[in-house]
Amino acid sequence: MNLLEQLNEEQQFAVKQTEGPSMIIAGAGSGKTRVLTYKIAYLIHRGVDPFSIMALTFTNKAAREMQNRIQQLVESTEARNVWMGTFHSIFARILRIESEKIGFPNNFTIYDTDDSKSIIKKIVKEQQLDDKVYKASNVLGRISSAKNNLISAAEYNNNPELTQADKDSGRGKMGMIYTLYQERLRKAASMDFDDLLFNTNVLLRDFPDVLIKYQRRFKYFLVDEYQDTNHSQYLIVKRLAAQNENLTVVGDDAQSIYAFRGANIQNILNLNKDYPQLNTYKLEQNYRSTKNIVGIANAIISQNKKQIHKTIWTENSTGEKITLHSTLSDNEEGSLVARTIFDIKNNEQAKDSEFAILYRTNAQSRSIEEGLRKMNIPYRIFGGLSFYSRKEIKDILAYFRLVINPHDEEALLRVINYPKRGIGQTSIEKLRIEANRLNISLWALLERLESNPIIARSAALTILEFVNMIRAFRLDLNIKNAYELAEHITKHSGIYSTMYHAKDEDEGVMRFENMEELLSAIKEFSELENDEVGAGNIRTLSEFMQDIALHTDADEKSKIDGEYVTLMTIHASKGLEFPYVFIVGLEENLFPSLLSLNSRAEIEEERRLFYVAITRGEKRVFLSYSESRFKWGNLQYSEPSRFIEELDPQYIDDQTSDRILTAKPTIKTSAEAKSKASFYEKPKSNEVKAPEAVPSNLRRMSQSHNGTSTDQSESIQVGMEVFHDRFGRGKVLTLEGIGADRKATVFFNNSGTKNLLLKFAKLKILKQ
Repeated sequence: MNLLEQLNEEQQFAVKQTEGPSMIIAGAGSGKTRVLTYKIAYLIHRGVDPFSIMALTFTNKAAREMQNRIQQLVESTEARNVWMGTFHSIFARILRIESEKIGFPNNFTIYDTDDSKSIIKKIVKEQQLDDKVYKASNVLGRISSAKNNLISAAEYNNNPELTQADKDSGRGKMGMIYTLYQERLRKAASMDFDDLLFNTNVLLRDFPDVLIKYQRRFKYFLVDEYQDTNHSQYLIVKRLAAQNENLTVVGDDAQSIYAFRGANIQNILNLNKDYPQLNTYKLEQNYRSTKNIVGIANAIISQNKKQIHKTIWTENSTGEKITLHSTLSDNEEGSLVARTIFDIKNNEQAKDSEFAILYRTNAQSRSIEEGLRKMNIPYRIFGGLSFYSRKEIKDILAYFRLVINPHDEEALLRVINYPKRGIGQTSIEKLRIEANRLNISLWALLERLESNPIIARSAALTILEFVNMIRAFRLDLNIKNAYELAEHITKHSGIYSTMYHAKDEDEGVMRFENMEELLSAIKEFSELENDEVGAGNIRTLSEFMQDIALHTDADEKSKIDGEYVTLMTIHASKGLEFPYVFIVGLEENLFPSLLSLNSRAEIEEERRLFYVAITRGEKRVFLSYSESRFKWGNLQYSEPSRFIEELDPQYIDDQTSDRILTAKPTIKTSAEAKSKASFYEKPKSNEVKAPEAVPSNLRRMSQSHNGTSTDQSESIQVGMEVFHDRFGRGKVLTLEGIGADRKATVFFNNSGTKNLLLKFAKLKILKQ
């Protein structure tokens, strides 16, 4: 079998370049995963030892699929010996081998976001800090950012710039929380996700013998989605590949959309500075989308100044133009999308699963959901709880974690009284305080409880029974396979019977079924072929727990199947494709986001996000914006996104009320200039221009309510009592603007404060 015959010319060049550094810039839909897969197969086919190849991906699913495909290509199980997986899974593997060097046991627990937030909440409470100022998610984000930039807790506290920034924001104790958080993790023999990369950097930096060991072991390094790497990942790859520089990175700078997670687009833009001999290959043929979709995507991304220039093209059909719609309100936008899907399903026999609706923020889903429900169109929102985040699953997994690592305090606190065994919260809190005082783990304290009575004897005896149960489970860790031990724990801990007897309740059935689904997954994991783990070996519960601890959001979204329309944020859609894609809410301050207007770099990332959204489409793409939208309970008027101005009219079917893309710039009268913002001319201020038509959720007054005329907007003054058809009686607090742009802030007795454009609000002055 000739591997290269199945690749186009540029793909062949990229695959055959095995020695030295190379960068493969792969445009959307150009087959980058295919090239990466074939390059690894090509290396093995040429006699390279699979054990000397490290391939880093961003999802576990991608790694598994690539490994299976490579195995088919080389027609050998040797492909399983490639070290392939996510950054976190590969380096967790190395850390378990080398853990003692950095002071951790090899059975350390990997904490997820919920575990980390739980620790932070406890610290904030213990230190008597304001949990509204020190929100767990914000604190964790700050700590994560520090770790991704390789700033330890000690370095953080000694950095005047960071500590001053915290003081200026009213969070001067952030460094202290970071220190206490790391102490809790170490005492629990645990690492969070960021620690996996941080500690790998420490390991490679502080132990030259370890660095040399892995530099010699791995001769070839391949990195997928390189544009999404952060500083920590960049340094790991650079260190490991330094000896022979046989490094291949694959990515697309035009799809770098994760700066908020620490991704640094400069890693891919400046790669040639690290490797002057870099060979660059551009995959520019798109196999996914129509010519019109490819054309509009090229036009959009061409507006970015910082990019690696490429021209994506396709041999696919021209296809239909991209449809652009405007609606009067967000509810009408939802109805329009639903009606369009209904019509396409009927006219083109399309399935629900062929449709995706993408938005900038999760909050936008409400109006879309209402529209779909009215048309009886099934849908599913991605971005909710994943299977492994459900309470009953996390309860069971906490038992497994505790059996593997009894010093895991978060797991211990979760299950010490589940199922209920009469251990009160007061007793647990006393034990936690004592363990902290002695600076030992909670488990270490429980083991000596019999000789050190801190709580009531009855509670102590119950806890000792629990401790002995966990000890008994631990005896089977390396004897029973993952499924045998998991089943044994669920049945002998009381979880199984507790859930079984709750099956009569509606939620109880679902929880019991979820437990069975988890056990089925563990059984499947346990029965994978033995040659993956070595002849005669078993797949242990520890291995299963590491596998799911590194489960990512991207792995969850990749399970999209079933007959329903998919709703998700654009960020979540990356890596997916659909025949029909709707991109809604193309409004200024929404997309691009109001929070991303401070610099060119932020605007360019928002534009890349728009590019990603467009390139999810295979056959048709629909764009829409609404002229008014309810936000935080207030009706707000919207301006079309600046990105709409950048659309090339030759690819657009403009169905907007003003036909803004087909119109030519003209000299407007002053009245016209006031009534609507030109598509070609940006307003001179940031003031939002209102639509001409009255939004459907505002009704004209048919009669006055003690008023004196039908249009009194010019007569309204601050302090006046007014009446609104929808909001009722209110008082004018402020006024701004002139003429058609006059706006009022009104406090309504029953509806609170509203910001209204007077020419639409039709307020009636009440007799004073």
